[in-house]
Amino acid sequence: MADNENLQPNQSVPFKAETRQLLNILIHSLYTEREVFLREVVSNASDALTRMNFEMLTQRDVVDPEAELAIWISADPEKRILTIRDSGVGMTAAELTENLGTIAHSGARSFIEAASQSKPGTNLSDIIGQFGVGFYSAFMVADSITVISRSFRPEAQAACWESTGADTFTVTPAEKAERGTEVIIHLKEDSDEFAKESRLREIIKKHSDFIPYPIYLGEKNEQVNQQTALWRKQPREVKEEEYHEFYKQFTLDYEQPLAYTHLAVDAPVQMYAVLFVPNSPDRTMLFSRRQDGLKLYARKVLIQEYARDLLPESLKFIQGVVDSEDIPLNVSRESVQSTRIMGQLKKLITAKVFEMLNNMAKDKPENYATFWKNYSRAIKEGTATDAENYDNLVPLLRFPALSDPQKQISLDDYIAAFKPDQKKIYYIVGEDNRSVINSPHLEIFRKSGLDVLLMTDPVDSFILIRLDKYKDFDLANVASEAVEIPKGQPGEEEPKPAEDESANQPLVARIKTVLGDKVTDVRISERLIESPARLVDPQGSANPEFDRVYRLLNHEYTIPPKLLEINPRHPIMKQLAALAVDSDLSSLIIEQIYEDALLIEGLHPDPASMIQRIQKLMETALAASDKPTSEPEA
Repeated sequence: MADNENLQPNQSVPFKAETRQLLNILIHSLYTEREVFLREVVSNASDALTRMNFEMLTQRDVVDPEAELAIWISADPEKRILTIRDSGVGMTAAELTENLGTIAHSGARSFIEAASQSKPGTNLSDIIGQFGVGFYSAFMVADSITVISRSFRPEAQAACWESTGADTFTVTPAEKAERGTEVIIHLKEDSDEFAKESRLREIIKKHSDFIPYPIYLGEKNEQVNQQTALWRKQPREVKEEEYHEFYKQFTLDYEQPLAYTHLAVDAPVQMYAVLFVPNSPDRTMLFSRRQDGLKLYARKVLIQEYARDLLPESLKFIQGVVDSEDIPLNVSRESVQSTRIMGQLKKLITAKVFEMLNNMAKDKPENYATFWKNYSRAIKEGTATDAENYDNLVPLLRFPALSDPQKQISLDDYIAAFKPDQKKIYYIVGEDNRSVINSPHLEIFRKSGLDVLLMTDPVDSFILIRLDKYKDFDLANVASEAVEIPKGQPGEEEPKPAEDESANQPLVARIKTVLGDKVTDVRISERLIESPARLVDPQGSANPEFDRVYRLLNHEYTIPPKLLEINPRHPIMKQLAALAVDSDLSSLIIEQIYEDALLIEGLHPDPASMIQRIQKLMETALAASDKPTSEPEA
């Protein structure tokens, strides 16, 4: 392209070869939906109006000082012509050449070299950089484009730019009395939909509804955009019903959101956001937000319909709008560059969402209960995988507890109800609440009045691999041999008399002989009240939560032997101690006690294998019941 200073007003200017290549990429490869061309042209018009507003504030001598700052869109369906006109700063012939030839002097060759060297599958919009050529997206729908413009400067002459998107464009003198720019798009045959007012209204409402200048459509000059963005208002100026109404329009969800928050900050970046927690994660037929992600605007212009990089994966269910003055954009406005500013936006938005969730838990516990029912899996998975937000996610966790299995409590709730001298958070892992409530591990805790968290969700095991401490308190698995009960609590283990220990040693020795290396040891326990035995994790054993995780992942894994604790006061144990050492029934009962304990722990590899032994025990019991207890009467 010739230098601007040497360009004649009516000269036909050839595009360089690489510029043509770039146009092909822009038109055919970059944009995902053809309708975005209108957004780009309207956005350019809005930028021109913003610049004009600034010029009117700083200069007195401008063309049409009384003209309304606005955008007018009209269409002729029969001729397939679409016209977008604005009253912005306008352009001279030289400015038309430079501004509409941006791709030619903005590194087209460098872009094409980068594109040719990119790996297969690379998104071209990620390597373009900021070329500022959204205008050229109009060639997706245009056979040709004519731009007539007059600068706001009184001495400037109007000019006309024309191109078919092929090898050349022309700049010629034009007649235009009023200030501003008029873009005339001659539509292709397959693009006649963009000459229909109903379609244009739909696109404007979707992409440009909050442009700060009025957009007039058709011969009647009907204003079709809202112009005032709710998220750009100060939170104190917006009523609750306005937020709810905006949410309904935004999502078409008939249910009110569980919570919302409004963010308006000037530093470290200037940004605005309105964020919502939907009542349910289910997307009905009417729900307009078909994917996860926030709606991202830059200066009230829609950039991404579903921006997923502004929140961590654990908060992907949040819906809302984010708008910033500081976002650096790629050429297509569909892909935002990964920059420090985007990181700052994510940090601000994420912090605000956590604040919203904590406030909901505090001020609207019923709403939080619904939230936890519907979104607990996302929070739990985040706790296990999101190291960056771990400290914010843990306080959001809720668990059922022994004191009230129907209620979900937080770790802070649990700590607030500590017994005197309690210094640990007790928990039990199991398959479901009903089974763990009857676990022998809980008998001493129930007697002592100590609460225990019930970790029965499969994801809980993944959480516990990392969650071993909260604030200043360790988490303790009640199935561990090393678990301690606070001193002074009912049921606290007292030192056992030596004679009791010695009296029960024959029973302990017999059980050890029968079970062999299936257990690490057998010992007497004072913590069992209603059950004959339980299996506990020996001191120094690997994290027991790994056992469950491996089983959940269906990995081949041999569960390490556990320690068997027995209750010598239980009737079964008393009767067992009285049986002869070489009794077949004695071995059957010991094996069954052990496998019952495995079953209660959810660790039995093959419960069906117990059937044969249980049948033998029943036969023995029935045979004993058939024996006459006294002599028959004469």
